Amino acid sequence: MTVFSRRPGFGAQPPQTNPFAYDVSRHSRVDPALVHFSLVQQFRGPAGARRLAVGPDQCLYIAAGTSVHLYDAQGRPLGLKSLNAEAHAVAMAGDGSLYVGLRDRVAVFAPNASRAVVWASPGERTWISGVAAGKNDVFAADSGNRVVLRYDRSGKLVGRIGGRDTERNVPGLVLPSPFLDVELHPDGLLRVNNPGRHRVEAYTVEGDLEVVWGKPTAAIEGFCGCCNPVSLAILPGGDIVTSEKGLPRVKVYSVHGKFQSVVAGPGSFPENARIGAGGIAPNGMRASLDAAADARGRVYVLDTATALIHVFARKPEAAFGRRHAG
Repeated sequence: MTVFSRRPGFGAQPPQTNPFAYDVSRHSRVDPALVHFSLVQQFRGPAGARRLAVGPDQCLYIAAGTSVHLYDAQGRPLGLKSLNAEAHAVAMAGDGSLYVGLRDRVAVFAPNASRAVVWASPGERTWISGVAAGKNDVFAADSGNRVVLRYDRSGKLVGRIGGRDTERNVPGLVLPSPFLDVELHPDGLLRVNNPGRHRVEAYTVEGDLEVVWGKPTAAIEGFCGCCNPVSLAILPGGDIVTSEKGLPRVKVYSVHGKFQSVVAGPGSFPENARIGAGGIAPNGMRASLDAAADARGRVYVLDTATALIHVFARKPEAAFGRRHAG
């Protein structure tokens, strides 16, 4: 399924208001009937937390400062992996290898290793903002060059995905800000956010564009602002979790982009919502959200403005309805 949408035009504004202001306040309230998750836990992550991932051990790995911090499922710190550069993204492979996106390269911790092997940088403009690891490949979302880098497990760069290619009908990634993410779905396709186009795209590992969905709107089923969604996660069963900034929302879509439910709305992230899109929090971090999901279907949401990690679980009645739907 492929869906292409145009950004709606601006309506007439009252004379006393700024006609160029982008007011999404009326969309901050979420219909409770759409919220199928509830907050079950909350804890504070490390200072400077940027991204998080859930490992096969169901522990949390959080990129913050020049380290990756390890937490158990109850939010208790277990230790850290130190690096010589800022950690911008993190992913765990099934064999326990830890992949960390530095600004312009990928660092790899072998299982149980205390020191990382750092791969070569592919270029000066590289700005890694997301990482995904598969059995044979590692993918790094390069916001600086607006592509997803494909590596083999030895660190050899073997391809670039998502760059404009008219012959392959790939229009290219649009990134007004450095929030490119990548996830490897169980169906074998990569899921990549294209925030400037307000959509999610699915690619083969060879770079063919297979599925496109999403539309620009502040309504709950779409993505609003200059550039959303900003991050992705995959639930057991294949549903896709999206996170937005500006109007901070976390939502669930089907594999083909049908809106399913809300995990959390702006009311769950008041400081993040107050700061708004592009704003810098008192902790020096750009206000945004990142999400990860564990094997039980719980969604962990990192609020970078507060370093709080919110853990959401599907409501029992929502889970029952989903099992018996159709």
